Amino acid sequence: MSTRDLILDAVKRNQPQAVSLPDVPRFDRDEAPLLELFKANLERMGGKLAEFTAGADLNAWVAENYPEAKVVCAATPEVSGNRAITDETDPKTLENVDLGVVRAVFGVAETGSVYLSERQLSVRALGYLSQHLLALLDPADIVGNLHHAFARPEYTDNRYSVLMTGPSATADIEGVLIHGAQGVRSLTVALVANGDGDSITV
Repeated sequence: MSTRDLILDAVKRNQPQAVSLPDVPRFDRDEAPLLELFKANLERMGGKLAEFTAGADLNAWVAENYPEAKVVCAATPEVSGNRAITDETDPKTLENVDLGVVRAVFGVAETGSVYLSERQLSVRALGYLSQHLLALLDPADIVGNLHHAFARPEYTDNRYSVLMTGPSATADIEGVLIHGAQGVRSLTVALVANGDGDSITV
């Protein structure tokens, strides 16, 4: 038997016994309704929640609220952009995007975050090079806390995951809070139900 075989045999014979992982509680608490908590924490982190009436025209809302956005890149068919994006798009071509639009998979009430993966962004750079980001979110897809978020299958089904919490910010210089220092200058979450394009008023 070769030295290599001896080593591999010794490793094989001395494997530790498998130990079951402990059950991690979800730490649910009796708090405000999830939507109210999500809104409060989103705004606390510098984000905004868009208010709609049922059946609102998203394209008209985008045109009204982002009148200076010359380049709109939508990674969801629910909004018509003027810059196409696919999985093959060169990230460098997104450097002049004024508004990026995505559909978030779920939100986290505890932190006011929205979950995005490469499937929602198409190109990851869209979430960081855009001047402003609009994330569509079904209010039924808001979970209570990060324990619920990390238990979802998206974290094992995707190669890239991010919980985006408000626009980019820094307070390193003289303790002054600056938004948009290293990424998007604003993050707006629009409550739009999946599938039917209807939205709700909060």
